Amino acid sequence: MNGLPLVLVELKNAASENADLKSAYQQIQTYKATIPTLFTYNSICIISDGLECKAGSVSADLSRYMAWKTADGLKEASRFKPQLETLLKGMLNSATILDIIRNFIVFEKSKKEDSKTGLIQIQTVKKLAAYHQYYAVNKAVHSSINASGIHGDKRGGVVWHTQGSGKSLSMVFYSGKLITSPEMQNPTIVVITDRNDLDDQLFDTFASSVQLLRQEPVQAENRDHLKELLKVASGGIVFTTIQKFLPQDNKSVYDQLSDRKNIVVIADEAHRTQYGFEAKLIDQKDKETKEVIGKRIAYGFAKYMRDALPQATYIGFTGTPIEGTDVNTPQVFGNYIDRYDIKDAVDDGATVRIFYESRLAKVNLDEEGKRLIDEFDKELELDEEVSDKQRAKTKWTKLEAIVGHQDRVKNLAKDIVTHFEKRQTTFEGKAMIVAMSRRIAAGLYKEIISLRTQWHNDDLTKGAIKVVMTTNSADGPEISRHHTTKQQRKDLSERMKDPADELKLVIVRDMWLTGFDAPCLNTMYVDKPMRGHNLMQAIARVNRVFKDKPGGLIVDYLGIATDLKKALAFYGEAGGKG
Repeated sequence: MNGLPLVLVELKNAASENADLKSAYQQIQTYKATIPTLFTYNSICIISDGLECKAGSVSADLSRYMAWKTADGLKEASRFKPQLETLLKGMLNSATILDIIRNFIVFEKSKKEDSKTGLIQIQTVKKLAAYHQYYAVNKAVHSSINASGIHGDKRGGVVWHTQGSGKSLSMVFYSGKLITSPEMQNPTIVVITDRNDLDDQLFDTFASSVQLLRQEPVQAENRDHLKELLKVASGGIVFTTIQKFLPQDNKSVYDQLSDRKNIVVIADEAHRTQYGFEAKLIDQKDKETKEVIGKRIAYGFAKYMRDALPQATYIGFTGTPIEGTDVNTPQVFGNYIDRYDIKDAVDDGATVRIFYESRLAKVNLDEEGKRLIDEFDKELELDEEVSDKQRAKTKWTKLEAIVGHQDRVKNLAKDIVTHFEKRQTTFEGKAMIVAMSRRIAAGLYKEIISLRTQWHNDDLTKGAIKVVMTTNSADGPEISRHHTTKQQRKDLSERMKDPADELKLVIVRDMWLTGFDAPCLNTMYVDKPMRGHNLMQAIARVNRVFKDKPGGLIVDYLGIATDLKKALAFYGEAGGKG
């Protein structure tokens, strides 16, 4: 293109059994070593054996090379048609390739610190959008421009892309392209999550893509900071949690922050129950005596967001489908713009399969126990801050006492250690244990290290097993010793993501069950009641592509099979293929 070698295509002979995609990929690695100047201007590398054909970036592993499955973005090409032909028509036509180079390539820097020497190594990875990201983002941009126009209804729509298929990067590509759209006149983008840890994870993804976004994103520290950030004439990318849209002093109206039309609100996991308009009566309590002194009207967050930004356009990105009973999400965000579900992602190699195994240590629950699980699950829908207060008051402590019985926790620890060590001999990887409470998490840790003392280390930068959670003053010393700060959890996260690090096993309660991306994680031990999209999000932690990882494994200790079937059935009803 203008004399610059922007695309490198390595073709192998389809008739030769040794000339496959792997040998084409290896050939490109040889070029990188022998003629590095060939890649100075490179945007895309393509490998093909005449039938199969995949594209990736100059720094991508073979597992990250993806096929381009459609020539026009409207329907998938026949699987009997050579992939090379589809890619040439779909990806390498002049309009698409210029769009990709301009809007769909990011450079991500990752920092790695050597714990022994203290030396910091910074690696830059070039990431190229897959076909499903490219077409979904373009549809979303078009939909948002229409929705924010004179006759628009301010509902940009919902993009449903299954977890692990690059949803966060799609949000970056979408923001980058929207910012440069002349129709939007330098918009302000507000990215909303419902948890602080998700806010941090998504912010990090955006912060490492500053070149594409052409500006530094900013996290709102509190309500006042959020108000200050949104009182601008144009531009800006603001990150906030939805809880910051709660009015102060028990008011039922949120202050208007801006009536500009070129504000776009992006909601991560757009189907949460908080996005409602309905009014409800809640108790008003005396601050000192905690006695109920009256009632006040409270609304769902969607109403408060509309108060604050009445002319803004709303778009949702979700990894799980919208439930049929959820009337709020379509009301706030509109209907699906694009779907890319589990089956699509597995077929394309964007994620790996998830396998299920049922193990011992199950609990036989009576009717009351089942009812308690239902109550517990409803509380999972609430936000983190509210749910902790609620949990202290509910009857689920009885269920927690059954699940967390000392003898059961001992058996559980024994079985997990045996299973994990056996699994390591077949395929080395890392594992996560999901416990029902902080007490059970701490007890399980104690039992596991009594069986494998060499796994324990008081130093957070060492040891093969850690508990990832926060604690409070009422938890007692046994639990409080596992308290971690935000920075410590970030450090543990880096250790967990590093396949070479000795940290192999983490015990969590709520943290890292959404948004956490560690490709080398291949096993999840579930000992906590979960259902619906909470369950679907949790199990997706093990579906990331990593080297020759054949799949992720969910090991069930609490009989979640029925809930898993229900969640998958609802997935199908929502229009997913599998």
